[in-house]
Amino acid sequence: MQNIALDFRPKTLSDFIGQKHLLDSNAPLRIILDKSIQEGSILPNLIFFGPPGSGKTSLAYIIASMSNRVFLNFNATNFKLDELKKELQPYQHSLIKPILFVDEVHRLNITQQEFLLPFLESAKLSFIGASTENPFFTLSPALRSRTFLFEFKAICSQDLECLYNRVVDKYPPKHDLSHIKEWLLLNHSGDCRAFLNLLDIALDIDSKQEVSISMIESIMQNSQGVKSKDTHYDYISALIKSIRGSDENAAIYYLACLIQAGENPEFIARRLVILASEDIGNANPNALNLSVSTMNAVSKIGYPEARIILSQCVVYLACSPKSNTSYLAINEALSDTKFSIEPVLDHLKPNSIRYKYPHDFGGFVKQIYHKGKQYVFFKNIGFEKTLQEWIAKIKNKIN
Repeated sequence: MQNIALDFRPKTLSDFIGQKHLLDSNAPLRIILDKSIQEGSILPNLIFFGPPGSGKTSLAYIIASMSNRVFLNFNATNFKLDELKKELQPYQHSLIKPILFVDEVHRLNITQQEFLLPFLESAKLSFIGASTENPFFTLSPALRSRTFLFEFKAICSQDLECLYNRVVDKYPPKHDLSHIKEWLLLNHSGDCRAFLNLLDIALDIDSKQEVSISMIESIMQNSQGVKSKDTHYDYISALIKSIRGSDENAAIYYLACLIQAGENPEFIARRLVILASEDIGNANPNALNLSVSTMNAVSKIGYPEARIILSQCVVYLACSPKSNTSYLAINEALSDTKFSIEPVLDHLKPNSIRYKYPHDFGGFVKQIYHKGKQYVFFKNIGFEKTLQEWIAKIKNKIN
């Protein structure tokens, strides 16, 4: 194998394929880069986000090369603040302004993100972050406000065809690969790296025998690179539905799939918090407490240990009694208040002398709070049964 993905990593903007909405001559990112490189001005802090294999890391390397800047390369999957401090130390009192690149930046926890803020403001370095996640959901507002965000898109078939032609011009196949080319262009996921890896394998097979589509299909089935753009959502959906369906084993399996795929632990935890209220609610109020604790914990710890915390929470939620009472109640009330809102009853307004203070009546007194319909329908499940018993005892106290 030739390691074509590395061999054809672009070295200049003219080699770069895709992202024309960012890099055409009048595109915003291109204008920023040209101004910085041509005039020698400080490069603003940038965050590139988009699907795998769309060129985020490659463009960061190109920017460093074109601007002749020191390039400090970090990956958030094994990011350590002590190592960063050590790398930055030589430049603290220097005229040299390095480029700090952090790949998978969405995996930085809050403490690590906050550590970066003074450096982003000091203009002593330029920061470039790359992420496969939307930074509006994964990065702190403080970090986002100090950067320019640019979204990368999956590489289109036309650009991949140009890349294919470059590869076969340098490494001519022994047999006709037109059928493989057509199949690759039809079945790609926009991931340039994965596309090149499959082409690399096809050329390697071609050096020994003719390549069939079935061969490439079998390899693709085991490839982690070429996937549907919906895979990310498919597996988180399967996890949530397995928990909702009280299948703890299926839930753990899908959690493992997400972890193996490098899914951001904070993204998983946020979905668990939502589920704890939507699907469990007051049937087990502690589910929300554990989910929020999980979200806070994984934001501070990260992988690999975060897998244990997520596993504990997933098993607990799957085994908890389920109720969507609160979910249905607020949705119905929101529907009723969408176009008109009734005025507050006079005796409930501030300083009303007609208001009866329940504590003056032993904790409960009968009075009208709302003339509308019933929204909360308890399901007699788990702790909701206790809540139903409590409210019945409170209201029946006057009888």
